[in-house]
Amino acid sequence: MPTITFISPDGSKHEVEAKVGASVMETAVKLGVPGVVGECGGGLSCATCHVFVEPHQIELTGVAEDFEEEMLEDAVTPATECSRLSCQIRMTDELDGLILTIAPEQ
Repeated sequence: MPTITFISPDGSKHEVEAKVGASVMETAVKLGVPGVVGECGGGLSCATCHVFVEPHQIELTGVAEDFEEEMLEDAVTPATECSRLSCQIRMTDELDGLILTIAPEQ
């Protein structure tokens, strides 16, 4: 199974195994990663799963699509070019080793 490392705002790291095909948000919530709320359950309507992708990995995840970008504009923590909603990232074997920093406020 591919792994994801979540970095909390306090700098602590949480490495988890993710099922291929599952969203990053589903994985984080299911495994109790602190800071990833996923209030809307992946419906792309709350921005409570905001993460920052490592710049060297953004090509692997892709950038946010238009509607996701609109949601990120309303996120509590200001978005950057590396911002994604983790509900919109589906795990693949190619994403093994993905490193995501959780937005400080959701």
